[in-house]
Amino acid sequence: MAKVFTIAKGLENMGALRTGGQGSVYKGRRIGPIISAVKLLPTPVQSESEDDRNYRNFLNEVEKLKKVNEIPNPNVVKILNSGITESGSFPFIEMEFIEGPDLEELLKPPREAIFTVKETIKVADQLASALCHCHKVGVKHGDIKSNNVKFNIHTGNYVLLDFGLSAMSDEQRRSSMRHAGAIEFMAPEQNEGHLLFQTDVYGYGVILYELLAGQVPFPLKDNGETARNAVMIAHMEQPVPDLMELRRKNLPEAWSAAQKKREMMVPRWLLDIIAGCLQKQPEERYSSGMKLQEAIFENSIAELKADSGTDADEAVIKNQVEEAAQPAVVRHPNVAGQKGMIHISKPVFALLMLLLLGFMAFTAYSLIYKPAPPVNPISQSEVDTTKQVDTSSLMAENRYLKRKLKRLQTDSATQKAINDAVNGQQNTVKRDSTTVDTANKPNNN
Repeated sequence: MAKVFTIAKGLENMGALRTGGQGSVYKGRRIGPIISAVKLLPTPVQSESEDDRNYRNFLNEVEKLKKVNEIPNPNVVKILNSGITESGSFPFIEMEFIEGPDLEELLKPPREAIFTVKETIKVADQLASALCHCHKVGVKHGDIKSNNVKFNIHTGNYVLLDFGLSAMSDEQRRSSMRHAGAIEFMAPEQNEGHLLFQTDVYGYGVILYELLAGQVPFPLKDNGETARNAVMIAHMEQPVPDLMELRRKNLPEAWSAAQKKREMMVPRWLLDIIAGCLQKQPEERYSSGMKLQEAIFENSIAELKADSGTDADEAVIKNQVEEAAQPAVVRHPNVAGQKGMIHISKPVFALLMLLLLGFMAFTAYSLIYKPAPPVNPISQSEVDTTKQVDTSSLMAENRYLKRKLKRLQTDSATQKAINDAVNGQQNTVKRDSTTVDTANKPNNN
């Protein structure tokens, strides 16, 4: 593809993606396979010096935009670079290229003219997150409209794009919006060139209204100046048409009666938030994206508590809200129809995983751990030898005691015999002495 002009060194122009009053968006490619989106602002810079007011204003606004990416947000496009084109000296902002359709494309045939309630709540939650992220760092988008919100086919998220108006000066913004802005999404105060946080909130309300009703509150019939002025006046003076009546008229014919009935049950809190965003006076709307996101969260919790009839834990309810806001567009093909699949509940799956991990840990422990050997191991033979030595000693000692006892017994018998002999000899001598005395005694007869 031939280059229309050179964007910058190392940044190839691959052709226009979209053109408009706030500038043109081109598909760019850096050296290599990286694809980006490049927003060119319509007012050229005469010289890249602080003396040039347009250049100075551009640098000031770019510094604000850098804050948006200090903390990444999945619902806000990443701003990669900025500068002045080599040809024409146009200011440009290089952004991440998001692959997928925008909301405007998702509402055109062959798709349905309205979103389901579930998908609308998803958009409401994620777009509020994007506005909250930008407003926290002081950045006002200024061009919230359906073709500036893309559905990322790779992540399933809705992403806010095109910060072109944010990089313009007040004077440039006022002129651009008056002649070429998306008048159907413009807040009443933008007619005077004012850009507030509440201006983004108004555009947010128009988007949600369009998703549910199938059209914006005040459609533009043609691009003529008369038609644009009529829409502008309607935003400033006319009441917003009944959203639910328009939704009933635009329900797809292909939907069943049950689905039509279910899709007409739009939560009251969501309708109230949209009505609050579309107030004519800025001070009557939500003051910022932070307040808007807070309102969505609190109303979602209140509805879930009312449905359950209990004071459920807010963290659990928040998870339920986030699960309910998961994309209904991205689905793995034929997952529900696959045969041979076993579906188990999350608690059972968690228990099985814990058992598996426990078994693996036990097996690893058994393989790795080995008992430490004793410091001075003693063999069985040594123990047996010791036992034999001890037994022999006891037997020898036993024999010695027996001999000693026998010797004592013999000595005792011998001593007794000697004593008996001595006693016997003494008795004999005594008898002999008695006989002699008797013989020597005189006979008195």
